[in-house]
Amino acid sequence: QVQLVESGGGLVQAGGSLRLSCAASRHTFSSYTMGWFRQAPGKAREFVAGINSSGGITTYADSVKGRFTISRDNAENTVYLQMNSLRPEDTAIYYCAARGSGWRTYTQPGLYDYWGQGTQVTVSS
Repeated sequence: QVQLVESGGGLVQAGGSLRLSCAASRHTFSSYTMGWFRQAPGKAREFVAGINSSGGITTYADSVKGRFTISRDNAENTVYLQMNSLRPEDTAIYYCAARGSGWRTYTQPGLYDYWGQGTQVTVSS
């Protein structure tokens, strides 16, 4: 079992930045693929960014490419999502997720084994 705890959400004006963190409970964190997803009210959960176990492969949704950066620190069991140039349409609850066998990234939420509780990001116009 892996417990994931997100932090760093909040209220920011359009054009601003936030950095989300997701701390994992397991010392085997370095073997997991990690992903960030988001869900806005009335919408399905959508993929935002993914990173493989080593950090050498990253994948982004088209809507966030060039603005968001996913990274990880395996020594600290933490994955990050740096969000720049935020837009009102980025408003959502952001979730981190983990999947074992992490040599590649995955965009489908159903392929992840563990989820955090989510952190709210609100971007005002």
